[in-house]
Order: sequence, then C-alpha cells, then structure tokens
Amino acid sequence: MALRSVFGANLRVLANRYASVAGLCRELGINRTQFNRYLAGESFPRPDVLHRICLFFDVDARILLEPVDEITRPEKSRDILTHPVVLPYLGKTVEPVLEDELPSGFYRFSRPSFTDNQRFVVGLLYVFRKDGGTFVRGYELPQAMSDQGLSGAACDREFRGVVMKQERGITILAARRGALTCSYSFLSRVPSFQNNFWEGYATRTVSESIVGQRVVRFVIEHIQGGWRAARAMAGDSGYHTVEDLPGYHARLMRPDEPFR
Repeated sequence: MALRSVFGANLRVLANRYASVAGLCRELGINRTQFNRYLAGESFPRPDVLHRICLFFDVDARILLEPVDEITRPEKSRDILTHPVVLPYLGKTVEPVLEDELPSGFYRFSRPSFTDNQRFVVGLLYVFRKDGGTFVRGYELPQAMSDQGLSGAACDREFRGVVMKQERGITILAARRGALTCSYSFLSRVPSFQNNFWEGYATRTVSESIVGQRVVRFVIEHIQGGWRAARAMAGDSGYHTVEDLPGYHARLMRPDEPFR
C-alpha cells in the first residue's frame, strides 16, 4: 500500500507537467482508466509498464520510494559536444541554426525504407527551438515498428533529435526514447521557387547486413500553412511506392540513380 501511495503521488506530480491527461495516456500507451488508478494509488503497474513510465519521465526506480522532487539522478555530462576534450574539434557544430537556415514548424519528409528497397517512407517532422538550441521531433511509422518486432505505442515510436550547423547545410542526430541506436542525417537547401526543400541523406547505426540499407536519400519539405496544413498531410504518412511520392519529392529522390 505504501509503495502504491508514493508512486501515485509522484505520478501526479509528473503528470501535472502536461496539459492533458488524455494526451499523456496516448503518449504512454496506457489506458486512461488504468492510469487514473495509478494516480489514485489504487493499482500498481506491471514491470514493463513501470519501465516505460520511468523512461518517459526520465526518472529511475526511486520513484517508488522517494518523493520525486527529492530524487537526484546521477550527474551527467550535459553539453558533451562542448566538453573541453573535444571543444576545439566539435564545438562549431553546436552554433545556433538560424530561422532562415531552417525555419521552425512542420516538415514532410520522404526517404527509402531502410528494410525494403521497394518502399518509401513518408512522414512528418516538427522543428522547434528551446534554450538557444534547435530540435526535431517525430514518430516512426507503426508498421515500421511492427516489422522490427517493436512496440507500436506512441511513446515508443517517438523520436527526438538535435539540429546542428554544418559548412554547407545541417545535420540531425536523433533517436527514440531509451533506444541504443540512432540516426544521423545531413541536409542542404535546394534552390526552388518557394525555397522550402532540403535534400541529403539519412543513416542508421546498425551492423552491416545483406538485408536492408544503412544510408538512403532523405528529403524534407517545410509545410506552408502551419499545423492545419500539416494535419491535412498527416493522412499521407506511411509506406509509399515511388509513383505515390509527393510531386517534387519523387524528383529529388532520384530512384533510378544509385546513391553515392
């Protein structure tokens, strides 16, 4: 009973940081009724669900025993790219990415599937700025997660990353929550009428395999019209054939040319 009481109180503190409990439940992949029972101290999550909650809120198992405000996680190196050991070498990569270099907002992206050479992935990204940094957020396709035997819950599909400036473009380093793999992408702006396309490549950190690809072309398009326009395009997210790719995306993808 004491464990459930402490856990429930801590979960209420953490949940209060979010505007909508319903939205939080969707992110966590937990039934709203069951989540309310956790909050009230009437129930306790299974080990796998507890692990998911801890990963989501970036806390550890002390959430069961100690008030969350008193939990101090082990000290971590926060600005690893500006550590004195590598500052003279990598420090330039953390210079601010300006709005005119990559505007904040929603983007539609296209790339070949890493696991199926005949299919292309179309999805959405959100670029935002906080505390002087530029960040990206998005979700893996549910089917892509299923194909790899991974959970399709929203909190498991979400990825986030940091955007860094390069000499002739930008790079994005991103990963899913708690994942031991990540993706690295390089993009440069494409001269066009609206100047709203970037092209380059995306890579994934996996071992060499005879199945699938580790480096593919990558295209992003800044969506004009804000979240309403992005919402209208969200229905097109998923696996596509080259014939189904959004107009200019197919041209930039150059499916008949080998990647170099």
